Formats: sequence, structure tokens, C-alpha cells
Amino acid sequence: MPIIHRGVLQVNGRAAGSGPARRTFVGGVAGGLLVWPFTGLAQGSTGVPRIGILGNTVGAPTFEAFVGALRGLGYVEGRNIAIERRWVEGRAERFPDLAIELIQLKVDLIVTTSTQATLAARRATSTVPIVMAISAYPDRIGLVETLAHSGGNVTGMSNVAPELAVKRLKLLKSIAPKVRRVAALWNPAIPVEPYAMREMQAGAVEVGIQILPIAVASRDGYAAAFAAMVAGRADALAAFGNPLNFKNQQLIADFALKNQLPSSYDEKAFVEAGGLFSYAPSFIDLFGRAARFVDKILKGAKPSDLPIQQPTTFEFTINAKTAKALGLTIPNSLMMRADKVIE
Repeated sequence: MPIIHRGVLQVNGRAAGSGPARRTFVGGVAGGLLVWPFTGLAQGSTGVPRIGILGNTVGAPTFEAFVGALRGLGYVEGRNIAIERRWVEGRAERFPDLAIELIQLKVDLIVTTSTQATLAARRATSTVPIVMAISAYPDRIGLVETLAHSGGNVTGMSNVAPELAVKRLKLLKSIAPKVRRVAALWNPAIPVEPYAMREMQAGAVEVGIQILPIAVASRDGYAAAFAAMVAGRADALAAFGNPLNFKNQQLIADFALKNQLPSSYDEKAFVEAGGLFSYAPSFIDLFGRAARFVDKILKGAKPSDLPIQQPTTFEFTINAKTAKALGLTIPNSLMMRADKVIE
């Protein structure tokens, strides 16, 4: 069967000739870039594929990495691809309505930037391809049948890796050896967080510390959550990287520093806000790899045939200024391992 690879018709793995037949399948060239490097999906009214983005925060570097990766694959917004952006800005309850809005716009594909976004998109459609730039436990919460075979319209990246939770706890103990009781700021209403909590608690047994789960489900809930940490005599804090915590990263980091709590995070943005450290998959890498899924699907691949990929690149970020304010001396071995040190 003839296919199109980067805009060039191929037959039996070979590029077709340069005569009229080939020109029928090769799009016009503008500025050195192919205008039609894709096939397989219906195109919107503009004549180019329309991608919907369903995510949390506008202007995130990760999204820019995604757009840059698309550009590297030959897709330029406004030239040969259209992008519809929808952001909830920390209000996860908006995901379902925005997912439906994207479907009504007749997008050819939806890229999601969180597990909650993917759940909303999957409930809105079982036919439009969905590419996860980030997802947690997609096989356990029913988004896909298995990591090897999605069995539906969802594929993409998972940001969960084996033993990630225990690695964070070991780092916390290495930086702050006196820590015994860690308050975990989480939202049990988010489907994936009970799985993450169980992994954290299992890791805590291995490391020899106790986890104090502190639930918070709204911006108004942080005052009570912080009071519970103090009452529970927590001597460290670990915040899950859900949309609400991410939206309130400065509030969380400020509380931890004010109360002399070493703090651990799923994302380096918390550390840039004043948290102590983060150890997490490289979200820049995950978003860049998600662009390759988009490329494959636009060229005709089925999501069900594309296995879920797990993170292979991790980032360790330390805030040395915060460590000093907490009276902690970070071992040189950890400083040398850090991908980024904030002075």
C-alpha cells in the first residue's frame, strides 16, 4: 500500500519518481518546509489537521517543548497544522466541559497534559485519538487495557516509573537525616493518587519513616491542611504534583520554609518557588516524545497499535538557598548528581 513519509509518496519502501504522479502526492513547499507531511486523518475546514490541547497551565515550558518537537518533525502552527488550546488553570472541574468543547470543534486529535485531562477527554470521545503527554497509572484506571496494548483511542506517555516514590524518600533522608514523619499533601478524589499514596507508604516502610496523609481538595482547604501538619508533628512535607497543588506551589513552598519543613516534590517548579528538592521524570522529554505519537497518528497509525511509553530521563533539582535556610548541609555527592542547583 502506498504511504506518505514526510510528504513523499513511497511504494514498497521506495520514494516514488519525480514525475506528475509524485507531484500529486507532495504538498507545496513554503519556506523550505513541507506543507503536507501527513495523511490518515480527516482535515478540518482549514485544510490542515487540527490538534486540541487539554491542559492545566498556559505558557508552561513543557508545552513549548511539545510545540518545538512538532516543529522539528515538520509541523508549523499556522502553516500546516492548527492548535486549539484549552487550559483549566488549576480548576480541574473544568476539564469535562473543555474536552467537549474540543470535540465540538472537530479536532483531529487531542493531546492531554495530565491524567485528569485524559480522563475527561476519554469520557468525551471514544473515537478521536488522544495522546497523553503525561499520565499516571493509565492501565490501572481504565484508560488503556495494558501498557503494551491500549485497545482503544488513547496512547502516549506515562510519567510513572518503578520505585520512583521510594527514591524520593531516600533522597529526603539523605538530605535531612532526622526526618521521621512526612506529611503527604494529596487529593484522594483524584483517581490516580490512591495508587501513588500506596506506593509512597510502601516506600516509607523501606526507608524507615512514617507518612501522614493530608487531604486537600480546594484552595480553601490549605489552611486546615497546614494546621493538620502542625498538629500531627510532621517534620517534612511531600506534595503530590496534582493540578491544585501545582496552582498553589508558592503557598505550599512558603509554608514549608516558614515552618522549617524539608520538602519533596514531583516537579521542579515547586523547587523554583522555594521548595527543597524534586526528583521527577523530565517533563520536557515526555512532551517531546508525545509529539512523536502525534506525528505517527497523523500519518495513519492507530492509537491502539502504539504502546504506552514510560520515562527514561529524570531530573534532580535542589534549592541550595532553601537548604541553607533550613540549616541543612547537602552532601557533595548529591550536589554532583543534581541536574539543577538553585543558589
